[in-house]
Amino acid sequence: MVIVVAVLLALAGCSETTGDATPTDTIEGTTTFTDAATSDTPTTTLTETPATTTNGTLSVHFLNIGQGASTLVVGPTGETMLIDTGDWRDDGEIVLEYLRQLEIDRLDYLVTSHADADHIGGHAAVIEYFETEGQGVGAVYDPGITSTSNTYERYLDAIETHDITLYQTRAGDAIPLANVDAQILAPPEDFIANDDRNENSLVMRLGFGNSSILIPGDGETAAEEYLRTEYGDALNVTVLSAGHHGSQSSTGDAFLDTTAPKIAVISSAYDSQYGHPDEAVLQRLAERSVQTYWTATHGTIRVTSNGSAITVATQADAPTAPLDIRDGNSIEPGSTDTLQNRTIVPVAGTPTPVATDGGTTPTETITETPTETATETPTEGGTLAVAEIHEDAAGTERDNLNDEYIVFANTGDDALDLSGWTVADEAEHTYTFPSGFTLDPGAEVTLHTGSASDTATDLYWGSGSPIWNNAGDTVIVREDTGDLVLEEGY
Repeated sequence: MVIVVAVLLALAGCSETTGDATPTDTIEGTTTFTDAATSDTPTTTLTETPATTTNGTLSVHFLNIGQGASTLVVGPTGETMLIDTGDWRDDGEIVLEYLRQLEIDRLDYLVTSHADADHIGGHAAVIEYFETEGQGVGAVYDPGITSTSNTYERYLDAIETHDITLYQTRAGDAIPLANVDAQILAPPEDFIANDDRNENSLVMRLGFGNSSILIPGDGETAAEEYLRTEYGDALNVTVLSAGHHGSQSSTGDAFLDTTAPKIAVISSAYDSQYGHPDEAVLQRLAERSVQTYWTATHGTIRVTSNGSAITVATQADAPTAPLDIRDGNSIEPGSTDTLQNRTIVPVAGTPTPVATDGGTTPTETITETPTETATETPTEGGTLAVAEIHEDAAGTERDNLNDEYIVFANTGDDALDLSGWTVADEAEHTYTFPSGFTLDPGAEVTLHTGSASDTATDLYWGSGSPIWNNAGDTVIVREDTGDLVLEEGY
């Protein structure tokens, strides 16, 4: 269904606003929004355990962009979603550089949490880049409360110039990120708090297996009350992005008690002019022993879920006790330092540090040096080995994904139960063997990158883009317990 709504634009005399500014008077222009609802009667029912497949991993990157917010989501099939693009002063440069480093050439979904200039600052530049130099932007999602800033006007102009579908998004809608339950929990159809932009931020909940991640934009007291009232205990999440950059009016006691996060992420500048994160917020997190990461001291933060556990990677090793996070050193926004795994947090259980010496020397990094010889690790009488790596598919790789594959062999004497074992590359794209899959002695199985029906000899990753780097990569296999089985570079 397509609906036409009045879009409030300032056509002249606009000045940039800060993230804490309130909406100002507007004048009307006209544009076309498409209803984002997946059905004629969207539901706001929230399930505590989303019914999604956990093949592969869900990665959420909280970018260190200073005083602002930008979050990249990479789904298990390789689909990409970008939530916000940082402050207008940067004009999307830090965000674009990070996306280029990850070799992302398409944004399937661009999400606007709300129209403040520290959240949409790079929207126009990002759209322009992907539409002219990349593979485009699939669709844009926006709650619909507008701004008089030039930044917002340029954002809408870019959408119109490149004829991108713009969805007006409300609670009950969903974003069709493949194999991820990407639910919109707010704002409601009838805006709250006198149409305040912060309080009516688009709130995203990402469900993957038994894990969930909540990204509430700049929602404050009224937004949190709405969420608690509407969803109750089902709002429980594994990872919480602290609302409004850690503002005192967000991440309240009642909200924390309802969401009960194991991990909190705060996105703000080290020397935030607003004092973010507020000490009261840090105290509330400390009282609940929530492991807390701050982009200002940890740098860019990536949380990766396999459905049952969260792996946290950061650019810098810094305190995670909420009241100690300011003891960390400032990390320059846009730093290109390597992300390193710091801890693994089970959805149910006790966190496990990745490093064995308190975190100063991580045992695993994101860019590992490939080994030149194959490693075979016996497991209960069976031995898994890499028999062949075919990383360069014939023709156009994106159109021939099933010709990119890895062949595994059981060179041992007993059958290997591979249920829940994972295969990953250096960039941590991850495939999970299906439950009940067994590899007999002497047997081989081919893991193709693309999609088709699994058989006893051929399995399919289900990725929408190539996985294995033609210039060299590392095949990493782990048991369902996380123990390393083999690591082979090419």
